[in-house]
Parts: sequence; C-alpha cells; structure tokens
Amino acid sequence: MTLSRPHPSPRAAAFGVLLLLLGAVCTAAELTGSSLDSWVVPACLATGSLAAVALVTRLTTGLRGRSGRPWRALVVAGALLASGQLVAGFRGVTADRSTGGIEDLAMLSAAPVALAGALWLMPTRAGRRIGSRALLDGSILTASLALLGHIALGGVLPAGGAAADELLATAYPLVAVALCGIGLLPVTAVAESRRRAATWMLVTFLGMAVVAVSGAVGRATGAPLPLLLADLVWLGTLATAARGAATDPGEPAGPPEHHTLPLRGGLTALASAGVLLAVLTGAAALGRSVSTAEAVGGLVVVGLMSVRTLLWALDAHRLTRRLQNAERRFRSLVHSGDAVTLVLDAAGRVTWASGAVAAQLGWRADELAGRGLAALLHVASRAVLARLVAAVRSGSAVELPVTFRLGARSGAWHDVEVLGAAPDREAGSLVLHLRDVTERSTTQRELERLAYTDFLTGLPNRARLMAALDDAISRAPAGARSCLLLLDLDGFKSVNDVAGHDAGDALLREVAAHLSGAARERDLVARLGGDEFALVVDSGPEEALALAERLVRGLDRTHRFPAGASGPGGAPAVGPPLHVSASIGVAEIGRHGDASATMREADLALRTAKADGKNGVRACGQALVEETGRRSRLARDLPQALERGELRVVYQPVASLDERRVLGLEALARWDHPELGAVSPEEFVALAEEDGLIVPLQRWVIRTATAEHARLIAGGRDLRLGVNISALHVQARCLVEDVTTALEAAGLPADRLILELTESVFTDDADLLRSTLAELSDLGCIVSLDDFGRGASSLTQLARLPVDVLKMDRGFVTGLESDPRRAALVAGVVDLGRTLGMDVVAEGVETPAQLAVLRSLGCRLLQGWLIGRPVPAAELAAAVDGFDAGVLDVPAGLPGNAPGGATVSHATHDTVHLAGRLG
Repeated sequence: MTLSRPHPSPRAAAFGVLLLLLGAVCTAAELTGSSLDSWVVPACLATGSLAAVALVTRLTTGLRGRSGRPWRALVVAGALLASGQLVAGFRGVTADRSTGGIEDLAMLSAAPVALAGALWLMPTRAGRRIGSRALLDGSILTASLALLGHIALGGVLPAGGAAADELLATAYPLVAVALCGIGLLPVTAVAESRRRAATWMLVTFLGMAVVAVSGAVGRATGAPLPLLLADLVWLGTLATAARGAATDPGEPAGPPEHHTLPLRGGLTALASAGVLLAVLTGAAALGRSVSTAEAVGGLVVVGLMSVRTLLWALDAHRLTRRLQNAERRFRSLVHSGDAVTLVLDAAGRVTWASGAVAAQLGWRADELAGRGLAALLHVASRAVLARLVAAVRSGSAVELPVTFRLGARSGAWHDVEVLGAAPDREAGSLVLHLRDVTERSTTQRELERLAYTDFLTGLPNRARLMAALDDAISRAPAGARSCLLLLDLDGFKSVNDVAGHDAGDALLREVAAHLSGAARERDLVARLGGDEFALVVDSGPEEALALAERLVRGLDRTHRFPAGASGPGGAPAVGPPLHVSASIGVAEIGRHGDASATMREADLALRTAKADGKNGVRACGQALVEETGRRSRLARDLPQALERGELRVVYQPVASLDERRVLGLEALARWDHPELGAVSPEEFVALAEEDGLIVPLQRWVIRTATAEHARLIAGGRDLRLGVNISALHVQARCLVEDVTTALEAAGLPADRLILELTESVFTDDADLLRSTLAELSDLGCIVSLDDFGRGASSLTQLARLPVDVLKMDRGFVTGLESDPRRAALVAGVVDLGRTLGMDVVAEGVETPAQLAVLRSLGCRLLQGWLIGRPVPAAELAAAVDGFDAGVLDVPAGLPGNAPGGATVSHATHDTVHLAGRLG
C-alpha cells in the first residue's frame, strides 16, 4: 500500500542541523565542567526531543489507524522524555543532577510507552509470524544483555545509599535490557515492506538502552564522559526515530505477506551470547570470581543457544527435504513434456539436458554433457545460434521459434525448433527449450517445392519465375542484362476441343521439352498456366529476340493426335490435322526495377504479337507505342468512372457439397467503358494500383457490396459475402476504418463479411499485416487467403496470421482430372487447411470431372462456372433461391460418385462447414 506522505527532505535537513548544534552545546557544557551544565544540557535535550516529536508527528500524518499507532506511541514517549528533561533543568538550578528526582519518573515512564509502540508495529494476530525462533532470539538477547549489564555495572552502580538512588541505579539497566529484547520482536515479525522501519525502531531502542545505562553510570560516578555519551546518543536516538517514521509505508493491504524469519534477528542473538560467553571466560581466566547468579545465567544462555542451534538444524533438514521434493517435481514436470531442455554454460557447452533427448535430438543426455552445441549444428545454422545467444544474453527482443539443423549421433540431420530461450544471469548460463520438427519441416519443404513446380510439365511455375525476375532485377545495377520472354500458343484451344485434354496435355509437355532444349543452362523456362510459358534469358535484347525467333519457327507445326476409335486393321485412328504456333513478347528486365512492371511490358508485347496475326515476336517498345493511347485513356477515365456509374458489382456463388446449397458470394468489380467496352478487371485494377486509385475503388466496392448483401440477408438468406482486398489497401492503414464504416452503414453483421487477400500481402510489412488482420478478426470479419499457390507464400507466416479460409488458385484445378500429381498437390492443400483449422475453397471448377476429383479429395467448397457464373445484384436473389443442387452430383462412371451424391473421402469428417464461417 502506498500512502501520500509529506516530503521529509527540507524538515529532515533542518532537524539534522538542529541536532548537531545541540550536540555541540552539550559537549562543551559537559567537558568544561561549567556550572551551567545542570540546566543547559537538559534544556538542549528537551529542545531536541520536542523537535523530534513535531517532526515524527508531521511524517506520520498519512498513517491512519493501526499503522500510525507505533509512531504516536513514540511521540508520547518523546514528550515524556522532554518533560523529564525540562523538570531536570528547573531542578538543576538549585539541586545536584547526580541525585534522583521526579524527572526520573517521567523519563522511566517513557520506556513502557515506547515498548507499546514496538508491539503495535507488529502485524495483527492473523498476519503475525513470530514463532518460537523469534522468541528464542529475543530471550537470548535479553538474557545476554542482562548478564553483561550485571557484570559491567556491578562494581560501578551504588550498592547502598538512599532507596531512591538504588532504585534508579537498578531501574535504568533493567529498562535498557527490556528495550533491547522487545525491540527485536518487530524486526522478525513485520511484513517485508515495514522491516526497514522496524529496524530503525530497534536502533532507536538500542540508543535508549545506551542512554539509560550511560546515564546511570555517569550519575553514580560523577564522571563526565558517560554523561556526554548519554547526551550525544540521546540526540542520535531522536534522529533514528525520525528516520524510522519516514520509511514506514504502513500496514500492507490485502492478505498477510508470506515471509521468512530474517537472518538479522538470529545473528544479533548469536552475537550477544558470544560476547557474554567471551566476557565470562575472560573474567575467569583473569582470576575474577564468577558469582552463582552469573554462572546460572550463563548456563541459561548456553541452553537457549543449544535449543536455537537444534532448531536451526531442524530448519536446515526440513529445507533440504523441501528442495529435494521440489527438484523431483521439477524433473517430473520437465520430463513429462515433449520439448527438450538444454542448459548451456558461458562457452556454449551443454551442462544439463532433460526430456526426450534421445528421441528428439538423436543423442543421449550423458553424451551431450560437455559438448559444444554449435559443433553439433549444420554450418549454416551456427550463425543463427550465435545471434540468438547474443540477443538473449543482452536482453534484446528475440522472435521465436527459430529452427536449427542438428546432426544426430547416427549422422542424420534433425530440424530442431527453439521454442524458448532465457538467460540465468546468476549462473551465467542459458536455458533453451527445443523440439524436433523434422517431419513437419520435411512436409513444408515438399509443399514449397510443389508450390514452385508445374506438375504437368515439371517446369518451374509462376512463383519461381517471379523469384527469378527479382534476382535478375537485383543484378541489373551491376550491369548484368537479361530479358523476359512471354510465350502463348496459337491454336491450343482447338487441340483441347477437338483432340481432347489428354492431347492438349501431351502437347504442353512437348512444348516444355522443346523450350528446355532450346534454352541455355543458365536460362529459366517456366509454365505460367494453361498454354502460357515464360523464359528468363541471361542476355541482352538482341540475343533474346534471336532466341524468340528460333522458338517461333520451331513451334510452328501441324500436329495429328490419336482419335478415340480404331482404324482399319485395328490400328489407332488419327484425328484431323491441327496447326499450332506460338506468339512471343519480349521485355528487358530491370528497366523499371519492378517484376510486375516487367511482366506487364512483356504481356503488352505478347498481345501486340497476337493482334498482328500471331505466330510472331514483338518487343515491348512496339507494344507500348500501340497500347499507350488505351492506357492513357483508361487512366484518365477511371477517376470519373465511379461518378458516371460505369462501375458495377457482380456476384459469383460459392457452394457446399455437404449442404448442397449456396453458402457464400464473391463480389467482383466490372467496368463498362462507354467507348472502349468492357475493361477486364486485371487491366483496370492494376491501373488503379499504379495510379493510387485502388483504395477509393475498393472502398466503393465494399460499401456497395455490403449494402446489397444486407438486403439479401434481410430476405432470410443465410450467406456470407467475400470482397477482394489489395495489399495497397492494407498499406494505406485505413482498411479497418473503411470496413467498419461500410458495415455500420449497411447494417450488416461483421461475421457476414469475408475479406479476401492475395499472397502478395506476405511481402509487405509483416507487423502491419498482422495487426490489421488481428483488428479485422477481432471485429468479427472472416479473413481469406485468395489465389493460394500462385504466389510465394510463407507457410510459417500463414500459421501465424488469423486466416480462416484458403482459396486455391484456379491453376490447381485446371487439368486436375487427368494429372495425379496435381491431384496430390490439391490433397496436400486440403490436408494443410484441415490441420490449420481453415476452410479450403477450390476456384475455377468448370467440369463435372473436376468436381468429382475435388469431392474424392475432400474439398467441400467450390466456386466456378460449373457452380454459377457472376450475376448482377438485381438477379442475385433469383440465382441463389433457384440454385440447382443437381450440378453438385457426380455423373455415373466418374471418380467420387456414391449414392445420393455422398463422398467416400477420408477427409469428410474433418471438413469445416461454411455454416460455421461462410454461412
């Protein structure tokens, strides 16, 4: 409990100066033997006592109730001491100070009042923790001081004389003993927060004891030095009393604090008993006779110390057993988990290992002891460990988990994840918590490999191409020249339509082999999807154009594919001749320092080649000349397109195989230009991102879609709404505000809105993305990762972000029914979504065969033209209400068919229905 206390510094300083002045006056009066000392000294002591009374009263004004009682008792004791000195001063004018008087009654009565303050300082009965050890310490101290006082003062204090003088000579030493013994109790009993104040009170009581004994000796012998010591200690005691009052925070609030007996009490008792035994032994050695009372007292002290030593031994035994039990519980707790705990010394050597060490790390615990951890790691992981250790030891922030490659005794490599790291600063060691994640890492690497590979042709895919473009752009400032070739087959659609998809797949594999054979080893050949290919050529435009011309000539061929029926003689029939050629667009990499811009330039050149009759090559300069007018017109008209009502929103349904109905809708923007006609979303959305118009465009889409969806929901339909979000909207830091405003304006619950973000957001500010998605998730919105598998997403980041839905890119579905490797990839994504607790939606479902394979793989949520084409808002209610669930049935003879349209997929029972997230 913290109280508002007056600041003591100015008053304490003034009080200290006053005590110094009074001490100087008392010293001069006592040492000079002036006749004035009989009233000057009492006057100084009374003045100091009254000043202490005022200061302590001021310091403890904030201590109410029981908390202030100890100091109010000291205030009363100080007032009694001051009154006694005032009386002594008046008597000193006419009487001798060495004789007792009424002033002694006042000063002796201050002792029980002060002792009452010490008892009030102790906690209440509920919170008191004195115990036998504290009582023994107090008894040992009291008995030792009593015997020491008897030995020291036995020949000094008068043994005869007036009864009053003998009473005073005995009373003052007894008071001193009582002050020492009882003053020790609060130090051992109070809470830790008040122990400092209790210690100052004990020092005050010891000072009062010294004053009592020195005063008694001085008055008995008439020697000035004992009287001077009594005067100076008196003034010092006033200072310690004020110091104790200033440091007391009061009774702690709440339940009593659990604390142990402080060591200072036992040490004080041990020191007093040791001094007593040393004095008795020395006196006997010097020939002084030991009285019966002294011998009995010494034996009592020895007996008490023996009991105290026995209790110390019992405490040590009990503490040892507690430590052993705690260690056993700790070891059981550590060994019960699946993580391994390693303790490293300052040199990085393993000093202790626990847990399933052999199973997790491939070493026994005793084999790891004394080994340097860095020596067991892969060379690439040692720097990571060094950075981690340096950061933890310096107290810097560490982002965990961190993964190392650790070599086992068998020679195998384990992927080990560091879950926690903490320094032990007292021992200079480092504690690491590790877990073997080899199986998970292997799966992740395989998924990442699959994510970078086209399974039909075995070529790198779009994600790998974009990484190669970024690498080429990074080398451009150093003078390295490279070009991008985009290739699209002419007449490929006829192959699929006439000869079938198997023939089309065979042709794509043939084209991939031709491109790989024509390219050099340092060039990259990739398939982007469908009949689109790309090459990153490590050379300038001249060589790239020459290679493109050779490729066009080599691919300009007529193909004849086998037909389904057999010809004469049982030979396979050959289908009609199909001519296939290629168009190529070329762009130099690094001109704009951006991979997306390079792709757009090459795509413009490719479209120009297509527009010029196909089967040709065009460079980006030619395409840009022809496309500049169109792009400028679109860039000029896009800001006014919203005002003129040229933009509209259409909705494509998402259906569930389990519930056999539409559970969600995806909002898609469309632009109907009055002169240029329909503008593709890929064109105007990219233009909006480049020109900084994407945020107002998406803000309009969110508001329009939520308002129209709210009307749909009001009609009793249980649906979710998906809206695409650009990474630039996240970077603008207004996405949460825009979503909140749109939901409030439409009156649409937040859990009805799905925000679909592409994998490009992973390349932006991770902290901003994490905080933005967390705010949207807390708002109640559902977060979906769109086009999963197209970009270079990080599975580690995916696990950390509040993503609820994965939407597979349509490239996963294309050719799914005829490509087992592509089906395996889709199954892996479905299993990944189920493991991470995410729904998985397949986009681009266009044929019953694709639906059948997706059903058999456990993908329950579908979107595509087979399910429903995008429709405007006016037709949306009819499209949802009139949805034909029969399109979800698998025709007989296709895989995944079962009675009633049910699936026999192993993943059925783990599927998270969109009724929980999307409907």
